[in-house]
Amino acid sequence: MRYAHQYVKSAVALLQAYDGSVPLAAFLKQYFAQHKKFGSKDRKHIARLCYCYFRLGHAARTLPAEDAIRLAVYCCNDASSEWAALYSESWLGHWPSLLQQRLDYAATLYPGFSAKNIFPFHEALSKEIDPDLFSASHLVQPDLFLRIRPGKSKLLQASLITSGVPFVPLSETALALPNGTNLVGVIETDREAVVQDYSSQRVGELLKLVKEEWAIHAEAVESKPAPMAVWDCCAASGGKSILAKDLLGNIRLTVSDLRPSMLHNLEQRFYRAGINTYRKFSADLTKQDQLPSERFDLIICDAPCSGSGTWGRTPEQLYFFEEAEIAHFQELQQKISSNVAAALKPGGYLLYITCSVFAKENEGIVAQLNEKQGLELVQQQLIKGYTQKADTMFAALLRKR
Repeated sequence: MRYAHQYVKSAVALLQAYDGSVPLAAFLKQYFAQHKKFGSKDRKHIARLCYCYFRLGHAARTLPAEDAIRLAVYCCNDASSEWAALYSESWLGHWPSLLQQRLDYAATLYPGFSAKNIFPFHEALSKEIDPDLFSASHLVQPDLFLRIRPGKSKLLQASLITSGVPFVPLSETALALPNGTNLVGVIETDREAVVQDYSSQRVGELLKLVKEEWAIHAEAVESKPAPMAVWDCCAASGGKSILAKDLLGNIRLTVSDLRPSMLHNLEQRFYRAGINTYRKFSADLTKQDQLPSERFDLIICDAPCSGSGTWGRTPEQLYFFEEAEIAHFQELQQKISSNVAAALKPGGYLLYITCSVFAKENEGIVAQLNEKQGLELVQQQLIKGYTQKADTMFAALLRKR
């Protein structure tokens, strides 16, 4: 690439101006708006270098920025392609397609470099996570995933094929696509399919368990199943609510979020998804006086968390994260989960979800709910997306005694 070295210098200048206080994507948009000399191709290449830099996490923070960028591009790409001008012939001769081989060679060039240090918070991880595999996974861009809505599979896949969009089926309802795939004009998002990470889709396995137990209970009392009262208490833009509607069917849905802007986005998504009957409200669930008076059969609590299982998509958050922040999220989760648990009917279910890999945000909260809130654990999952180019998540289904 003719301008490779200049792109590196521009990336270094940009990185020096960035402090992590806003998402990198938002900062890049603002930065390039102020520096109009960069064309669309320039912006694309410079942004790519910045993301590569942050994918090294904490492993190269002591290196000069230009060296770290060169190392990051090497680690993140299975071929030198357009970046060959940045490297010596010796380095180019050691560019294997296998990531582990590149990491091994990088360690010979920079003796202090270790992939283990990309994500250095190993002691804080949930025990089921392989720290080495998880650390290295941050060097790989996650895929884009679709969840096909009921009855839309043939139509959706035909549209993708006709438009020449590559995809890999992962299940009857899940498709993996290359990250950055443009779906505008190809599918009707939310009506035909929901853009939803594969691990997030797999939370549906616990919703199916709720449905099975609900049907068994109805059969035992010889009654027709009533609409299940479901509260998605940290609903954000409604992805879990749409999942619940698709899997559970006949539900009476309530949604809430702290942020009115999120509920506005949710309204738009629900309209596209054909969900017209629901109740919504804004609330700070750390405060007991903002809880609803109604009691629910199922509460979905996709709790605010560190987001550490999603940093493959937002690597700048890994770079700026400090381990002391875990305690803040744990305290927040304890307050919210304890408060909303009080809104369960006897025998009702709490589905607790995080996109975190930290034990204190996951198993630690479940233990607290079990010990202090009268909930018993039905099943929990540590969903290891790092082996599937997906997010890593935690989900636990608990029942009120």
